[in-house]
Amino acid sequence: MFTGIIEELGRIVSATPLEGGSRLSVSSSFAGELQPDQSVAINGACQTVVRADDATFDVVAVEETLAKTTLGSLTAGDRVNLERAVRPDQRLDGHLVQGHVDATGTIEASDVLADSRLFRISYAPSFARYLIPVGSIAVDGMSLTVARLVDDVFTVSIIPHTYERTNVSTWEAGRRVNLEFDLIGKYVARWMDTRRT
Repeated sequence: MFTGIIEELGRIVSATPLEGGSRLSVSSSFAGELQPDQSVAINGACQTVVRADDATFDVVAVEETLAKTTLGSLTAGDRVNLERAVRPDQRLDGHLVQGHVDATGTIEASDVLADSRLFRISYAPSFARYLIPVGSIAVDGMSLTVARLVDDVFTVSIIPHTYERTNVSTWEAGRRVNLEFDLIGKYVARWMDTRRT
């Protein structure tokens, strides 16, 4: 379980294709604190550490992960949002994030305002029931608020602190991002579906 509060920007050292997946080596300041079998969210996708040393850690993204996320497009040098799993004694500063990416969205446009930036992100209409105005969503692992919602496009507002400390500074029109819709909303929608049958 994660909170959607990014700990740091890591960097992809290498992305090695496997038979069906990809082995990613990531540089991180907390790599030396990791052990195999621990979880780290990379751009919002929960991955299991398979190797770690003082400077880097490795994960193996399998076929299902590559099909549902943007991890398959990562190459050496790419900056990625990193968050370690939450501890029971931590404050939940974001929202409940599982690291189970539901789909990818596409950055459509951005606007620079006086003290923030707005990003419009399109997504598949089949996920529309999981979004509400001022609701929570994780985008590339970041806990964000849906500022505006029109049809199959939602808008998030990014403060300067987030822009400077995450991969948002690399977002541009056409870029794909990982989306995880609100956990509680998904359970409510599923409950409503089963009530109708």
